[in-house]
Amino acid sequence: MKTKPIIPILRIFDEAKAKAFYVDFLGFDVDFEHRFEADFPLYMQISLGGWVIHLTEHHGDCCPGASIMLEMVDVKAYQAALLAKKYKQARPGVEETDWDTIEMTVTDPFGNRLTFFENVTA
Repeated sequence: MKTKPIIPILRIFDEAKAKAFYVDFLGFDVDFEHRFEADFPLYMQISLGGWVIHLTEHHGDCCPGASIMLEMVDVKAYQAALLAKKYKQARPGVEETDWDTIEMTVTDPFGNRLTFFENVTA
């Protein structure tokens, strides 16, 4: 069986806050936006490197408060870049875990947690 990457769907409630967090702060690009009509809920895809995430304002798509893990190289450098942006809603720290990862968790304005991690082996 050949598999492809999973695409998580996260619930959002405010387009401006979502873009400020995911695009301006975390550095994702908006790949597409969709609404059935002008005043309907937003559904959009964002990406950064090899990561793809769908964000939705539709109440039936998913529940807020999800948690996802995003594997990367050099979490500490990414953390430094985020801290340099001085985003007033988050100042993420980095943790070296007992299970040989370096992790940084940030929570979006809607209660979804994103943990950026890298595996480190001795």
